[in-house]
Amino acid sequence: MNPDHPIRVRFAPSPTGFLHVGNVRTALFNWLLAGRHGGTFLLRVEDTDAERSEPRYERQLVEDLAWLGLDWSEGIDRGGEYGPYRQTDRYDLYRRYAARLLAEDRAYRCFCSAEELEEARRLQLERRETPRYGGKCRHIPPDEVRERVDRGDPYTLRLRVRPGIVGFDDLVFGRIEIETVQVSDPVLVRSDGSPTYNFCCVVDDLLMRISHVVRGDGHLSNTHRQVLIYEALAAEPPRFAHLSTILGPDGQKLSKRHGATSIEEFRRRGYLPEALINYLALLGWSPPVDGQEILAPAEIREQFDLARVQKSPAIFDPAKLDWMNRTWINRTPGADLLPRARPFFTAAGLLPAEPSPAIDAWAGRVIDLVKTHVDHLDQLPEEAGVLYGPDPAGIDPDARAALSTPEGREVALDFVRRLEEEGALGADSYRRIVGEVKAATGRKGRHLYHPIRAALTGRGSGPDLETLVPLCDEGARLPLPRPVPPPAARARRILEAV
Repeated sequence: MNPDHPIRVRFAPSPTGFLHVGNVRTALFNWLLAGRHGGTFLLRVEDTDAERSEPRYERQLVEDLAWLGLDWSEGIDRGGEYGPYRQTDRYDLYRRYAARLLAEDRAYRCFCSAEELEEARRLQLERRETPRYGGKCRHIPPDEVRERVDRGDPYTLRLRVRPGIVGFDDLVFGRIEIETVQVSDPVLVRSDGSPTYNFCCVVDDLLMRISHVVRGDGHLSNTHRQVLIYEALAAEPPRFAHLSTILGPDGQKLSKRHGATSIEEFRRRGYLPEALINYLALLGWSPPVDGQEILAPAEIREQFDLARVQKSPAIFDPAKLDWMNRTWINRTPGADLLPRARPFFTAAGLLPAEPSPAIDAWAGRVIDLVKTHVDHLDQLPEEAGVLYGPDPAGIDPDARAALSTPEGREVALDFVRRLEEEGALGADSYRRIVGEVKAATGRKGRHLYHPIRAALTGRGSGPDLETLVPLCDEGARLPLPRPVPPPAARARRILEAV
């Protein structure tokens, strides 16, 4: 990158729905490129689709980007010297540039009605031709144009496209050229006076001094039109980099049938932003070190290079995302996960909504105990349910079998009796009690620990008992919304139910 030309990139979503995997990856790659080269990442809203744009979607996209940590230094909610950053606030700028193109004869008024254009399109399709505007209004004499304008005939403004080749060097796909006849004369301003996407986009990128346009390959067909608009404005276009399509595991375009795709859904299910960034960065980009998969956002930004972005479509694999999220959960201390997990525990009635030092310290250790069994944070309350003990119907068959034999019941009853005689339980006192049961019953190994686990949890398997038992004992002494039964009481209740 040329240090004399600072990197300025933008993410420019339309507030017509929730952010999904595809456009968030676009935002991420722009953020990474700016961060890698000390550039500027700005957020612009393209809200000219009045029927579908809604303020709630704009609020949500701001929240989602902030949650992911994709901070922007310029744009909506930040300001900057190149604002405003909503297209509906920039209509005067578009009118000014449209008037300039018209005055320089680089654009012209087109009086063709929608019905005429549709009929021409129908005939072209019948002849198996590519539909394009035929240029009917290109050569209307100026006097006739003035006369029709004066009498109020509706018109659009079209770019006067030159003959020949138009092309650009894409930083991912290489050189792409087409004959300009394939573009025809694109509309810049509609008959109602509203500017079109391609025209707004060029004016905004030009005035905001965008150096690189990084976006999905669905925009490839727009780029030739935009290059021609830059040319008409006697301006140098930015560098373009188009990102390949994201497909589902079945090779089809990613959609809701493949599972969660919006960032709002991922947030609601308790995915970590670090894991999502890590996973999305690897959809179409590869780090310099082969096989490297778990990377923090700062590490990715330090290594990011557009030259390592791949042309082939990226495959979104929910199972791989779950694995990555599970990895990030396991490497994050429970105390650090608690603020993110609290809403799930509160909704389940297991923790108070307001922080409490004693309860939070305990809850952090609970999360550490059970987090290895979850893919996302919304699963934590169910796993933490082991501390609350099952109701009689919740005892699993394996636990019932362990407590139904005379030998297993002898171990469990002796263990419970000793628990009832004990005061506060810690890891040391738990180990001592187990040793006493072992000496008294002569049982060891699975014949010792399996009945104990069954009596304490009602399950045949689960977390480490040496950690679980003290946590249960401590939790029984805390003012929790749903009380944790003391270990002895819960074990006695399970034994009575078998």
